[in-house]
Amino acid sequence: MTTARDIMHPGAEWIPAHETLDRAARLMRRLDVGALPIADSNERLCGILTDRDIVVGCVAMGHDPAKVTAGDLAKGTPRWIDAGSDVGEVLNEMQGHRIRRLPVIENKRLVGMISEADLAQHLSDGQIAAWVEHVYANG
Repeated sequence: MTTARDIMHPGAEWIPAHETLDRAARLMRRLDVGALPIADSNERLCGILTDRDIVVGCVAMGHDPAKVTAGDLAKGTPRWIDAGSDVGEVLNEMQGHRIRRLPVIENKRLVGMISEADLAQHLSDGQIAAWVEHVYANG
């Protein structure tokens, strides 16, 4: 059985909700990623911050990324998957919520992230096609 742990990118890092977006952008650059899970003061997932969120939700609105925090942009219910979950559960979670990145949690701690690139490396063409159809479908 292939699990979330098998296909995830290990070494993901949180951005604390109180950190500013300019610091988040520097962390993204250092890690060479386009998204960071946001952690509350108890190191629990409270959202995901993307590079697009910083540009569209802050910079394009005329706000100062040195004054807006990651937590300010956290919205909705964050989705995640347990490290031991079957790849089918991973796909169901991502397809069902139309998300492109999924934090992987083990014992209440972040252990990795699953992105489109991770799926492409580990799944069959048929599985990828079905995922793309669900996640990118209009509606």
